[in-house]
Amino acid sequence: MKQFHLSVYTIAGFLLSLSAHAFDPFTVKDIRVEGLQRTEPGTVFNYLPVKVGETMTDEKAQQAIRALFATGFFRDVRLEVDSGVLIVLIEERPAIAQIDFSGIKQFDTAGLRRSLRELGLAESRIFDRALLEQAEQELKRQYLSRGLYGVEVQTTVTPLERNRVGLNFSVTEGDVAKIRGINIVGASAFREKDLLDEFVLRTPGWLTWYTKHDQYSRQRLSGDLESLRSFYQNRGYIDFNIDSTQVSITPDKKDIYITVNITEGEKYTVGEVKLGGQMLVPEAELAKLISLKQGEVFSRQKLTESTKAISDRLGNDGYAFANANAIPQIDKDKRTVAFTVLIDPGRRVYVRRINVAGNTKTRDEVIWREMRQLEGSFYDASKIQLSKTRVDRTSYFKDVNVETAPVAGSNDQVDVNFTVEEKPTGAMLIGAGFSTTDKLVLQGSVSQGNVFGSGKYLAVQVSSGKVNSVYSLSYLDPYYTVDGVSRGFDVYKRKIDASSLTVGPYRTDALGGGVKWGYPLSEKDSLSFGINAERVTLDTFTTSPVAYQTFVNTYGKDYSYVSGTAGWARDTRDSVIMPTAGTVQRVSSEVAVGKLQYYRVGYQHQYYRPLSRTFTLFLNADIGYADGYSNKPLPFFKSYYGGGPGSVRGFTASSLGPQDNLGNVLGGTRRLVGTAEVLFPMPGATQDKSLRLAAFVDGGQIYGEGQKMTLSDLRYSAGIALAWNSPFGPLKLSFAQPLNDKAGDRIQRLQFTFGTGF
Repeated sequence: MKQFHLSVYTIAGFLLSLSAHAFDPFTVKDIRVEGLQRTEPGTVFNYLPVKVGETMTDEKAQQAIRALFATGFFRDVRLEVDSGVLIVLIEERPAIAQIDFSGIKQFDTAGLRRSLRELGLAESRIFDRALLEQAEQELKRQYLSRGLYGVEVQTTVTPLERNRVGLNFSVTEGDVAKIRGINIVGASAFREKDLLDEFVLRTPGWLTWYTKHDQYSRQRLSGDLESLRSFYQNRGYIDFNIDSTQVSITPDKKDIYITVNITEGEKYTVGEVKLGGQMLVPEAELAKLISLKQGEVFSRQKLTESTKAISDRLGNDGYAFANANAIPQIDKDKRTVAFTVLIDPGRRVYVRRINVAGNTKTRDEVIWREMRQLEGSFYDASKIQLSKTRVDRTSYFKDVNVETAPVAGSNDQVDVNFTVEEKPTGAMLIGAGFSTTDKLVLQGSVSQGNVFGSGKYLAVQVSSGKVNSVYSLSYLDPYYTVDGVSRGFDVYKRKIDASSLTVGPYRTDALGGGVKWGYPLSEKDSLSFGINAERVTLDTFTTSPVAYQTFVNTYGKDYSYVSGTAGWARDTRDSVIMPTAGTVQRVSSEVAVGKLQYYRVGYQHQYYRPLSRTFTLFLNADIGYADGYSNKPLPFFKSYYGGGPGSVRGFTASSLGPQDNLGNVLGGTRRLVGTAEVLFPMPGATQDKSLRLAAFVDGGQIYGEGQKMTLSDLRYSAGIALAWNSPFGPLKLSFAQPLNDKAGDRIQRLQFTFGTGF
C-alpha cells in the first residue's frame, strides 16, 4: 500500500518538500473516508479536488489537505492509496458538549454565553483551544475594567464520550480595587482640591458604592484629564500640559494610586480678535457672536462657542458645512494671544430628503408634523434644531438624534436623517402612594400618551385618598387640526374631605366635565380656552367656621355652574424634562356663571439660568387673585390656600393665610408665592438625570378679602429638596426650616410625596 500522509505537524514539511511523500499519478477507482464520527462524508467529498475516474496527483493531494484543514473541523488528515483506492483518514476535532461557569457574581452568565458564542465558543461547535485562550483573556479584561485586579480565571477542558469536551470557567473574583489617592503634581495656581473636583474618578465616599466612581477606568481617567485641561485653558493657561500619568496598584491588588504630573505655563489674556475669509453675513453681525473680548482672560470654551455660533449662523442661511477656524498669534513676552477667525462658508445647499428611522410604533405623520425644515428648501440649521426639539418634546421618544449627510454625486444637496428611540408611553398602575397632604392614597390608572401611535392621549384614573378621591377620564388630541390646534375633554367625579386638614372642615362631592382647546401663536407662545360644567354638593359640620355655615345657609348646599377658562403661555426652556436655561410664563383666568359666580386670574413666571456645568438657578413667582361678582362672594372652597409642597415648604400644607378664632384656616382671595432654588445633581451621580437636589428659599402668603397685602406678612423658609423619578413612581422630599414663623403657624419641616398625584 502506498501512503500519502500529512498531519498538522508535517504539513509545513510537505509544502517545502513534496518529493519526500511523492507518488506516481494514478486513476482513482474509489474514494473511502474513515474516522468520521459527526461530520458527514459529503462534507469531505466536497473539498476533494478529484472524483472517481479522475487522475490523482501530488498537486491535487496538496489542495485537498489544505482545504480540509481550513474547515477547522479536523485535527489530522491523511491520504493513503491502496490499489487505486484513495483513502482519506480523518481525526476530528472534539465538539463542545457543555459550558459551565463557577464563582461568577459580577456578570450575568446568559450574557457571557452570548459573548462566547460571538467569539466562536458555544455548545455543539468545534472546540478550538486558541479561542478558549482568547475567551479567558477577554473575561479577565472585563473584570479589570470593573476594578477587580486580583481576579483569577482557570479553564478546565474535560474529555467526554463521542469525541466531545466540557468547558468550565472557574473564577475567583477577589475584591474590587479602590482608588485611595489622586495626586496632581505641579499645580500652584489652583488648589489641588479644586482641580480634583473636575474629576469623575475619586476616592471612596458616601455615594461611591452606587456610582462606582472610586473604581479605576482608563476611559474615565482620559475624560478627567481632558476636563483638567479645559479647566486650565478656560482660565488663560494656553501652554498647560499634562507631562505624564502614573497609575500604580499595591501588591495585594486592592488599592490604586494615581499621580498626574502637569506644567501650568503662563496665564494669557486676549488680544485683538479679527474676522477674515469669505463673510456672506455682515461683519458687524458676526462680530456680535464672538463672546471672547479683548483684554479678557483667554477661555477655550468661549472661543469654541464663538466659532460654533458663527458656523451655526451661516448654517441658518443654507451653508450646512460652514467652517470658522480661529488662528492664534501668541505674544509670549506680553502674554497675550490674538485671533483671526477665518470663515469658509462652503456651498449653499438644499435639503433633498428628510428621513426618519427608529419609529416602530409611532406613525410617521406624528414626527413629520413637528418638522420645521422642509424638503426642497435651503438648509436651515435653526429650523432643524427646532424640529429636533419639537420631536423631543412630544415625550414619545427616549432619544432623538439628527445627522446631515451629503448626497452622493451632488455638491449642493444634503439629506437630513432623524433617528428616534421610542420609549413606553403607556402605563398601568395599581398600587398605593403616600403624601403628607393626602396620607394613604389607593390608586389605579391606565394611560396611553400615544394611542396606537397616533400621538393622542387617553387616560382613565382612579384615586382614593383621605382628602382627595378622583375618578376621571381624559382625552387630548394635540393636532386636532393640521395647524396644531389641540382639543381635549375631561369627565370626572371628585370628592374632597377637608376635615383632616388645617383648614376649616367641609366636604364637597363634584361631578363635571369639560372641553378644552389650545391654539399655537408661535413656536414659543400658545393660547388655551376651555369650558367646564360642574355640579357640586357641599356639606359643612357643626365644627365648621361660621363663614362656611353662613355661606351654606345663604346660598344652599347644591350648586350647578359653568366656568370658562382662558390662558396664555410662553415656553423658552431648553428642555422639558431637565431644564437648565429659559423661561416659562403663564397667564390663566377663569370665570364662572350660574349659581356660583366668581372669577380667578393668575400669573406664573419661571426662570432657569445655568450657573455652571452642573448648577442651575431656578426662580419662580406665582400670583393669584380671585373674587365673586354680582354681589356674590367667592365660594370658600374656591379660595387660595398656601403652605406645604408646591408652595412654602416647612409650613403645614394649606396652613397659611387668615384664620378664625378657633385656628381654622379660611383660605384667601389673593396668593403670592416665590421660590429661589439652586438645582444640582446628586454628588457622585452627575449623569443620573432621574435624581436631582435643590437648595431653596421659599416665601409666600395668602391674603383674605379686605386684608392689605404687605410683604412683612410673608412667611419664609429655607432647606434642601430631592426629586427622584424612581422605578416605583415620582418621589419628592424636602426638609425646610421656617425663617420667620409666628405664633399660630403650623410647622412641618419634613415633607414628601410619593406616587402619582392627580
